[in-house]
Amino acid sequence: MRILPVLLALGGFPACAEEVELELVLLADASGSITEAEIEFQREGYAEAITDPRVLSAIERSAYGAIAVTYVEWAANTAVVVGWTKIDGPESAQAFADALVVPPRQAYGRNAIGAALLDGKRLIDQNEFEGWRKVIDFSGDSPNSFSGPSISSARAEVIAAGITINGLPILCRFCDTPARFPDLAEIYREQIIGGPGAFVVTATNEDDLAEAIRRKMVLEVSGLEPAETVVAERR
Repeated sequence: MRILPVLLALGGFPACAEEVELELVLLADASGSITEAEIEFQREGYAEAITDPRVLSAIERSAYGAIAVTYVEWAANTAVVVGWTKIDGPESAQAFADALVVPPRQAYGRNAIGAALLDGKRLIDQNEFEGWRKVIDFSGDSPNSFSGPSISSARAEVIAAGITINGLPILCRFCDTPARFPDLAEIYREQIIGGPGAFVVTATNEDDLAEAIRRKMVLEVSGLEPAETVVAERR
């Protein structure tokens, strides 16, 4: 019966960590290509998703009946908009959603995707939860990275830590011109996502975004994968 003290002494898992089904970092694009209106729209989409009855049902049906979530915006820097929060029902989900839509923009500049992924890993490593699964939910509208660690090295480090990276490529927001990167989903699949059960769900434009986020969160909480690796939500 000395296994637990030995594990704690060796750093096998954090002392007094609260067990949850999933540790989920929502890593949302706030780079220079994203306007203030888009920041607000994107946050509202995540707020709607976390309070959606289908997401709450998936959480309730999970082994622990709870997940831990943080919302982080990334650009040249990363900024925690809402810190780690245990979601175990409608009240905690609504509190997270309410907190999400209030703070001003805090991330600026050009893309630093590798640094954002490593910050997501750091947030998982340093929180007070212990999830059966650990996921970084990465969204963006471009595959470019202009500073910091390379995407490939950061991705490898995150995956080696047992963390899954899922992707939410957004092809176009509030635009009436063709998408800059029409093959963004394929790029995400090849260069960004990875780890057990990793997948991509694509939002083709702002009409798809809230539903794509909701669908993705249901899959992540449930530990499932979509029938297709790349899913365009609009019908």
